[in-house]
Amino acid sequence: MKTLREVRIGETATVVKLHGEGPVKRRIMDMGITRGTEVCVRKVAPLGDPMEVTVRGYELSLRKADTEMIEVL
Repeated sequence: MKTLREVRIGETATVVKLHGEGPVKRRIMDMGITRGTEVCVRKVAPLGDPMEVTVRGYELSLRKADTEMIEVL
């Protein structure tokens, strides 16, 4: 299982599955990250938190904990 956290800067990955429960999973889905969506990693902060990604044509910052819940190919 590879998570979004493990994707390198400049790479694009496809979302396979979202882990997590209830409101946390719903919040991630509300941001546009759903199964089959392509996500491109743009930047990562020096300490690894947050991570900036491009999804559905806009830039989004995600916390480290959130990126570990997103399984990708």
